[in-house]
Amino acid sequence: MGLNGVLLAVDAGNSKTDAAVVACDGTVLGAARGGGFQPPVVGVETAVDALAEIVGRAWRAAGGAGLPPRFAHVSACLANADLAVEERELERALYERHWSRSVRVRNDTFAILRAGVDEPRGVAVVCGAGINCVGMTPDGRTARFPAIGKISGDWGGGSGLAEEALWFAARAEDGRGEPTALARALPAHFGLDTMHALIEALHLGRIPFERRHELTPVLFRTSAGGDPVSRALVDRLAEEVVALSTVALGRLGLLDERAPVLLGGSVLAARHPDLDDRIARLLAAKAPKAEIGVVTAPPVLGAALFALDEQGADPEAAGRLRAHYA
Repeated sequence: MGLNGVLLAVDAGNSKTDAAVVACDGTVLGAARGGGFQPPVVGVETAVDALAEIVGRAWRAAGGAGLPPRFAHVSACLANADLAVEERELERALYERHWSRSVRVRNDTFAILRAGVDEPRGVAVVCGAGINCVGMTPDGRTARFPAIGKISGDWGGGSGLAEEALWFAARAEDGRGEPTALARALPAHFGLDTMHALIEALHLGRIPFERRHELTPVLFRTSAGGDPVSRALVDRLAEEVVALSTVALGRLGLLDERAPVLLGGSVLAARHPDLDDRIARLLAAKAPKAEIGVVTAPPVLGAALFALDEQGADPEAAGRLRAHYA
């Protein structure tokens, strides 16, 4: 199969990037994976340089060796494209690579949503390192949140949960807060005896900052063991997920219709029973027609489906693409 009229799909998260070269019939011709996409940390040009290297590998895997990458359309779902102004800036940066005359940049949460539905209709809540929610309808309307941290009203995500757990555990040990099993469970995860020892190790860098995310599963295990403080944090996360999804459904006029609410990201896809049950009960009360699903397909599938949508591809093409990622 030649490379005339092929599509580029990119899902670029904070920790990894997937690129796929896809034919208009849904055949995946080549793919590549690389590191995370973090323009706020390294700058837009440097981030796009790293993205270009991954795209180049996908292009060569598709048989494009010796030719510059050229696509009929580029569908890029990118982390840190949280605001419309950031999406436009990143679109300009991709246009400047001359990969295509047709480029569309979306926040990477949209890839989770599109991967989980047969048509672009519904809401997705993603909880990985952070938390975000988007919604869309086939006529192009969207609902979204800035999702840039506490200044935009966010609470939750794996990193946020780890920080909350540390806060409650530290206060429990020194007497400022109520008792919690987290005061023993968190340091024990790193082979330490006390929260004081864990605080010192984190502060001095003996435990790298990025390892804090390991504490989120500890929080869920401690909650499952009956610890009230841990359970309250899990319950609050469920409330945030439901608040995000019901607001998005309401903005799109879907609150009283059957519509999917898709859950994704490492925290929600882990299927913690207490969290799942709490989300289901709260959502049933606020949006009784919502249909909860969990997306485990790779988000690059969603980016590629957006590319097929752009080309007006038939359902068989989408089915072929989904079969590849099944």
